[in-house]
Amino acid sequence: MQDPAPLTRALISVSDKTGLVDFAQALAARGVELLSTGGTATALREAGLAVRDVSEVTGFPEMMDGRVKTLHPMVHGGLLALRDNPDHLAAMDEHGIGAIDLLVVNLYPFEATVAAGADYDTCIENIDIGGPAMIRAAAKNHGAVTVLTDPAQYEGLLEELGSGGTSFAFRQRMAQAAYARTAAYDAAVSGWMAKAARIETPPHRAFAGSLAQEMRYGENPHQKAAFYLDRSARPGVATATQHQGKALSYNNINDTDAAFELVAEFSPADGPAVAVIKHANPCGVARGETLLSAYRAAFDCDRTSAFGGIIALNQMLDGPTAEEIVQIFTEVVIAPNADDDAKAVFAAKKNLRLLTTGGLPDPAVPMISVKQVAGGLLVQDKDTGRVTEDDLRVVTKRSPSAAEMADLRFAWSVAKHVKSNAIVYAKDSATVGIGAGQMSRVDSSTIAALKAGRMGTELGLSASPAVGSVVASDAFFPFADGLLAAAEAGATAVIQPGGSMRDDEVIAAAEEAGLAMVLTGMRHFRH
Repeated sequence: MQDPAPLTRALISVSDKTGLVDFAQALAARGVELLSTGGTATALREAGLAVRDVSEVTGFPEMMDGRVKTLHPMVHGGLLALRDNPDHLAAMDEHGIGAIDLLVVNLYPFEATVAAGADYDTCIENIDIGGPAMIRAAAKNHGAVTVLTDPAQYEGLLEELGSGGTSFAFRQRMAQAAYARTAAYDAAVSGWMAKAARIETPPHRAFAGSLAQEMRYGENPHQKAAFYLDRSARPGVATATQHQGKALSYNNINDTDAAFELVAEFSPADGPAVAVIKHANPCGVARGETLLSAYRAAFDCDRTSAFGGIIALNQMLDGPTAEEIVQIFTEVVIAPNADDDAKAVFAAKKNLRLLTTGGLPDPAVPMISVKQVAGGLLVQDKDTGRVTEDDLRVVTKRSPSAAEMADLRFAWSVAKHVKSNAIVYAKDSATVGIGAGQMSRVDSSTIAALKAGRMGTELGLSASPAVGSVVASDAFFPFADGLLAAAEAGATAVIQPGGSMRDDEVIAAAEEAGLAMVLTGMRHFRH
């Protein structure tokens, strides 16, 4: 280990050339010899810098369309040789291998190529081979060699050189970042290849992310937390532009993601939709003729719980809706876009975070869900399941009316995003009562009806909004009691997966209560 380690020779080969010329000029000004390859060497020469081609060092030209250029002992010997090992030094002297003190490499843009929807062959050609090999070699020999894998690290290196060389602590941090980068890169490649080869359960799984934000704490103040990005292009909280407000917290990000994924179930082409979320569960969801009417209907489902919540919209936020939103304290508002009037309204509320995403996530796009448990990871497909009208089976003598069927399908879409056991009452494309996360389905049904009744009283209605509503259950009714609780609340139709050994008993109870019942054949547990 050298501390500080001098820097006299650098190999630079980068795909992302952000800040490259200024950085290389700063190195050259300190007398550092520059080695380079391909397009990087061209860019440096065009900037007037003296550069030596790696092919001149190795004695071999770049070949096979650039697939082979740095995989050579003259390169890897210069990176891996231990500077305090006499045998290594003798081998370098015997074979004319010059030491490389600094490696600057960022990799072929594989993740971006995949995200852009490139074909298979193009993705294959964007799998970097020489880059990861050099990075790992330099990182292994961080006792003497510095490795940079991101333009954001350039400034830190130049500050180090102001002290005469790089410190071991700095080289160690850069080595850790280098191994993390190659691990993330390999994770992206292996994940893509498993998908391309239709391997549903590969024998090894790798997951990776890049640090986006260090947080003050996690769910609670005693928990450390950070936010990492997976480099996907999915519109949402990870890719959003934040226009105002302080940094998002762990809980903010979790809840905002839940809100935006829910509201994305409703296409803007089918009209405005709004979801109000608290603790990852919806307080209210509604569609309307206008965004303002949709917001008001969603808010009226549970005004008490909406305080301090997250609001997600499926289309551009406008001024009138913004004016209504700021009437209560709200943590985050997320929408595809916001007009100038809305931004001006929110500007007066400095603590309110406004996020815009440029679009909605596609709820049908396959994704992977990962949960850590003691000693392992639970991995599953994200719940992208949807039912069409053809999937629905009416099992009672009375079929739902057209209005009831529309509300049933609306309630079913919402129930998918409510923690189990989930019961959702809906009327006129708006939720009127939501029961979430109970250990008993009958309790969820009772709580949802109770909330609806309380809001009816608060709104000055003569009857509970649940009267004349429909009800969705995310899983089958194991007994008729949960269904009967919905009937007592005033529901007229029910949608549920079916599949219980007591389905006949539940259907008979629906018949006796005068309810229309529709089975989906699909369950939506959310834990």
